[in-house]
Amino acid sequence: MEKASLQKSKLLVVKVGSRLVATETSIARKEWMASLAADIAALTQNGTQVVLVSSGAVALGRATLKLGTGALPLAEKQAAASAGQPLLMQAWAEAFTSQAIDVAQVLVTLEDTEERHRYLNARTTLQHLLQHKLVPIVNENDTVATAEIKFGDNDRLAAKVAAMLGADTLILLSDIDGLYDKNPSQHKDAKHIAVIETITKEIEAMGGGAASAFSNGGMITKIEAAKIATASGCSVVIAKGEALHPLRAIIEGAKHSTFVASESPINARKHWIQSALHLPGAIVVDAGAKIALSQGKSLLPAGVIAAKGSFDRGDTIGVELQDGTLIAKGISAYHASEVTKIMGKKSGDIAAILGYAGDDTVIHRDDLVMVV
Repeated sequence: MEKASLQKSKLLVVKVGSRLVATETSIARKEWMASLAADIAALTQNGTQVVLVSSGAVALGRATLKLGTGALPLAEKQAAASAGQPLLMQAWAEAFTSQAIDVAQVLVTLEDTEERHRYLNARTTLQHLLQHKLVPIVNENDTVATAEIKFGDNDRLAAKVAAMLGADTLILLSDIDGLYDKNPSQHKDAKHIAVIETITKEIEAMGGGAASAFSNGGMITKIEAAKIATASGCSVVIAKGEALHPLRAIIEGAKHSTFVASESPINARKHWIQSALHLPGAIVVDAGAKIALSQGKSLLPAGVIAAKGSFDRGDTIGVELQDGTLIAKGISAYHASEVTKIMGKKSGDIAAILGYAGDDTVIHRDDLVMVV
């Protein structure tokens, strides 16, 4: 990313992790937070709208509950998040007060971005806050999110927020200054990659392997976040954020990696499908169906081999090959049990099999996005 290009962004999403917000002893890093608030204020004065995605609630809540520094079971993590979220917001409110900027708390769960109506409601709320010139402070609602229904890391939450709002740029402030071809802490000859045009399997491998939907932290989730954001036309920057004024440092040329936005982003509905992280099930297809889907056609029951998991009509599910490779995501027109009954059959036979005239397709092409 060129020097000062952040200042050209109309809408910027900034994600900060727990280590940047809180010390190892669960104390808010108020000086650092104030410096970031000053950076954001400078950008807003130039007309840029900014959304801040901030971790740190659990880290700050540990002290209140007198918890140690190790991994926490879900119940204790949720309790720590509940105790720490007010402290996190208080610290951010104080940081922005000196810049004469008001902030607003927005807590979301994965379900809020996966269920269409809740997704649209969340987007409208954020848009109104920005219109009123507040800085929304977004965090995952750890107090109510279950282990199975979680973003797993705020990198992907930030990516979903960026895509939801049509942001120009997503900044992931980290403890590393970007992507390397090897782990720089283990390999002295690791090479920094400044610009990533396309996220390939080789790029994923540099982050430690193909990203899992619920893996925690690290470069893997940052690459997964970049896949979500770039598909919507949003560039992603990974930069070191530990020093004061981290955004100013990027503007002044500090080392970072940029994932280039797609030149032809998919439309909003298809992006919502593509970015789904929780898939309740999948449809297994044959080689012929794979070819048809890659040509932009709908998924017909004739090309279906099996249905996996438990899903209902209207759920976003995976489309897989027999070896388990995920090739697409889409909105199912049928319940899993119905797919099992009509798989391998002609569309004209659906009414006789199910007893009602349903859709001719299992997943319509308008509700399907290829992921490979």
